[in-house]
Amino acid sequence: MHENLLGKYLTLQEFCTCTQTYRKYDDRIDPYPKNLEETLPALEALCQHILDPVIDHFGRERFQLTYGFCSKDLKRFLSQKDPETGIKNGRVDSSRDQHMAHEVNRNGRYYCDRLGAACDFQLVGLESDRLVEWILEQRLPFDSLYYYGDDQPIHISYSPNQRRDIWAFTTNRMPTRKGLEPWIEAVKRLD
Repeated sequence: MHENLLGKYLTLQEFCTCTQTYRKYDDRIDPYPKNLEETLPALEALCQHILDPVIDHFGRERFQLTYGFCSKDLKRFLSQKDPETGIKNGRVDSSRDQHMAHEVNRNGRYYCDRLGAACDFQLVGLESDRLVEWILEQRLPFDSLYYYGDDQPIHISYSPNQRRDIWAFTTNRMPTRKGLEPWIEAVKRLD
């Protein structure tokens, strides 16, 4: 099952095992979704509507998935500090970032009520601002897009809502829209 394609190019296994944190603690993390009936279609829709068109245009060899699906186990490890370095393993905002797709907590509630699914990726040899501009030019139906800088992966999500919400982040990881005015205007023209 883990080798099943989610779209034309990416497997569930790739989507669930691409993070550095998973690779570091793979013997202690179950990276796969539990709510398969809802999470798999959300991941498939993300691939179909966003990632497949990107890979079709730029090529599979340039595409680097850096953060895909976040399981409950991965979420726990991302929020912890590495015992050797004392540095936090990663960032996780499961109530907003859509990396947990349609997974539910022990109370039966979605971790992220925005639903949909998200991933972070970059393209070898292409600055991320150019990637964002291409996504806007192609009118890809994203829900949220986070821009972290030209040399960083972008975060993008897909959900039926397609809010087309764009944010950048300061060096202190604070969300901002400063400097994004041309992209925000481009999004407004899409509606």
